[in-house]
This record gives sequence, C-alpha cells and structure tokens, in this order.
Amino acid sequence: MTTLRTSAQFSEHGLVPPEQRPALDAVAARYALALPEALAELIDRADPHDPIARQFVPDQAELAHRPEELNDPTGDSTHSPVEGIVHRYPDRVLLKLTHICAVYCRFCFRREMIGPGKPNALSSKALVDAFDYIRTHPEIWEVILTGGDPLVLSARRLHSIMKTIAKIDHVKVVRIHTRVPVADPARITPELVRAMKIKGKPTYVAVHVNHPRELSASARAACARMADAGIPLLSQTVLLANVNDTPEVMAELMRSLVECRIKPYYLHHGDMAPGTSHLRTEIAVGQQLMRDLRGHLSGLCQPTYVLDIPGGHGKSPIGPNYIEASSGTAHFKVEDFNGQRHQYPLPPSNVGSPKRRARPLRLRA
Repeated sequence: MTTLRTSAQFSEHGLVPPEQRPALDAVAARYALALPEALAELIDRADPHDPIARQFVPDQAELAHRPEELNDPTGDSTHSPVEGIVHRYPDRVLLKLTHICAVYCRFCFRREMIGPGKPNALSSKALVDAFDYIRTHPEIWEVILTGGDPLVLSARRLHSIMKTIAKIDHVKVVRIHTRVPVADPARITPELVRAMKIKGKPTYVAVHVNHPRELSASARAACARMADAGIPLLSQTVLLANVNDTPEVMAELMRSLVECRIKPYYLHHGDMAPGTSHLRTEIAVGQQLMRDLRGHLSGLCQPTYVLDIPGGHGKSPIGPNYIEASSGTAHFKVEDFNGQRHQYPLPPSNVGSPKRRARPLRLRA
C-alpha cells in the first residue's frame, strides 16, 4: 500500500497545489506526514473544503502557533513516572509502545512527540521498566495501549506484549486506542485480531473516527473482524471545525458507528496543541451539538463530550446542563430534549437520610 509522506507526493496526487509546496515543506520539517492510500482515495479533489483532506493533508496554518498552545497539552509528562507510562488516573495507565502512526492527523495532541528526529518506539529496557512499574502498582486495573498507534506493531510483537500483561494478575482489562481500522484496514488481519485477545482478560478497542465517510466498506469490514471475534468496540471522535461540527454530520457519524457495532464513547474538544487553532471550535459549539443529539438520536448514539484540561489535570465532561434549582421554590427546573422546562419537586427537608459529605472514592487494590 502506498503512503504519502512528502509535500511532493501530496502534490503529485492532486492534494495540494504545487505553489504551496515550499510552505508545506516547512510543515513537514516540524510535523510528521503520512497518508495511506486507503484514506487518500476518500478525498474529493474537487472539494477545497473536503473533511477528510482537512484532517490529514498538511496546511501552512499549522505554522501559526498561539501563545496558549502547549507542546504537551494533556500534560502526559507530568504523570510519567517511567518512560512510556502515563499514570494520571488511579486505576489505569497509558502504555505508549510506539510513536509511529499509520496516518498523522493534523490536529494530533502528541504531535511534538512524534515525527522528524523523534524516537520510533520504546527501547527494550524502557519496556521492561514500564512493565515493572505496572507489576509493582496493584491499583492498576486497566492498561491502555496507545502511542503512536499500537496496531502498527506486528501481530507477533503485539501478542508478546499482551502475553506479558496477561501474567499481571491485578490488571483485569486491556484497552487499545487506534486509527488503523480506518487508516489501513488491511492491517486488521485475523492474525492481528487473535493477537489482541488474551485469556481471562477482556480487550476493548477504541477506534478513532471523525467523519462518516471514514467508515468505508474496507474500514467497516476491518471493524467487523474485531467485533466478530468478540472484541467490544468503542469510538473516540475529536470535534473539528468544518469537519464534523454540524448536527447533520455528527448525527450521521454516531449512527454509522453504532451500525458498525461501535459504541460512541468520547467526543473530545480539540486540545491546545501547537498549530491547531484553525481546527478547534468553541466549547459552545460542542454543547449545542450534544443538545441536538439528545432525544433525537438513540441513547446508543450519545458520546460524552469531554475537555482534557491543559496541564495534565485530566478529562472533565463539559456537555450541556439540563437541570437547575429554582430560587425560592421547592422545585428543580429540568429541560427536556425539545427545550421545554418542567418542574421536579425537591424532597421535603424532614424526609430522607442526612446529607453525606463528599469524599474521594477508595477502591481496594
């Protein structure tokens, strides 16, 4: 399969005009380029605003950096006790196996960690240290394989990693974050699917999809191979300006995912990665989209709209609010999916158990 990796190749395939090549060479010198044939074929060359091209074709706007943008917008390094591990939340860790992706998104929040001059993968020693960290922290219930994209690894390599995880008793769940089923569907072979599974621990696969046209016949078949093998599929979507920021496109995407047996999981607000401001929306746009989906689409089609708080403070749900206390009355006001408001009674002050003080959740390791 052909993968476009230079501005010259993008130009030769009719994706950028020749006069833009010098500016795009500057983009390529800083950020990784890769566009597999499977995705390039989906781009409408006659549409200057094609939503597939907008995600993957380099743009000189990427050279414009705003002061609020950060090289590490999600604060991975703040929570990295050893190389390759991000331990931000108590019961789960990211294991970043590789810095290589099948396709490089122009809005990637890890774009400063991949590409020209960056390491391609964890060294053998770093991987040993990462697994030692997981073994010695019994609170870790879930390991999330990410990168880069873990499904660019060979089936043999992935199987070896999964076997190591299988031997860690306190790890009960494995999750894989990937773009490969969309970017390079042919890689999702029966052998690779078998490598994703380990006895006694469920594997979940979170597939990154931003536009319904990405779900080509080949991509759907790749997802079906995983679903038919009993692997639960989730979706991750990034809200992007002029890609999926209309209710019609988002509704079609969410329904298409469910039809492919992929449960919508997260709708991410765009991160503050350098050179991505032209692709970010306002938070109000995402909140309105969630209102548009609520009630009009099946509950199966509802993702959670989240913001990764810059600096490494984790994700917070930022969807719309449908309930508020009515000042001076014994009622809440609750909004339905048509925008109508209704009263819901507060409990009498002398009924019910005493108020409990909020405290952190404590789970047994």
